Amino acid sequence: MLSIRSVPVRLPLVALSALALVALGCGKQGGDAPPPATSNPASAPAAQPSHPPATPPAGAEGQMMGGPPAALPEGHPPLDAMGGDPGAMSAPQLAPPAPGTGTGAAGLSWTAPSGWESQVPSSAMRRAQYRVPGPGGDGECVVFYFGPGEGGDPRSNALRWASQFQPAGGLSPEQALKMGELKVGEIPVMTVEVAGTYLGGGAMMGGPSEPKPDYMLLGAVAEGPDANWFFKFTGPEKTIEAQRTAFGELLKSLKKGA
Repeated sequence: MLSIRSVPVRLPLVALSALALVALGCGKQGGDAPPPATSNPASAPAAQPSHPPATPPAGAEGQMMGGPPAALPEGHPPLDAMGGDPGAMSAPQLAPPAPGTGTGAAGLSWTAPSGWESQVPSSAMRRAQYRVPGPGGDGECVVFYFGPGEGGDPRSNALRWASQFQPAGGLSPEQALKMGELKVGEIPVMTVEVAGTYLGGGAMMGGPSEPKPDYMLLGAVAEGPDANWFFKFTGPEKTIEAQRTAFGELLKSLKKGA
């Protein structure tokens, strides 16, 4: 019977090293990807800081950052300032009325009451403004014209004007608001009245630096040949009441044409 002896196999050192490398490369069945090489933080490029967009956002934020003003939606009432003066804040928001609009046959004319001091309008949106003296102190009457399709509908403006007041007796501005209608010749006119503490647009918006109690507003929206005209008379209640008849006479004097 033959006996077989096991003879140790002696492989060269170079062959053993090669086998070890093969075993390390294969790993488990399916193969694991070798771990990624760790990079030196000192040599990695620094993260770039994020910068604001080159063009500032439109709207209120855009205006604060110096960006272009946002266009108001069609028919949106003009924004308020100067104690509820839509013209002062609307000047950067809305372009001035197109040349020829609201003038000549497309305009409105009226007779200012005696004692009302005519002043140079402070914006392109104002067609006239008056200082009105009275027993409670000076009031102001301003006539706004924004052009065809601008300025909003009469009711929206009435509600906006009322929102600038805090009425007495716990009433909401809408509850305290009085609206009426009249017709001067062929011109439809909506009248507005509200009283209370005048808040305006606030100091940041160019309105009163502090609330003014016992104030009043008489207003009107007249339908002109090509657009609405807005008459806004505000001031101490005693003055407005004393000049109520005069304001009514102004409205009754409205005529089409310059």
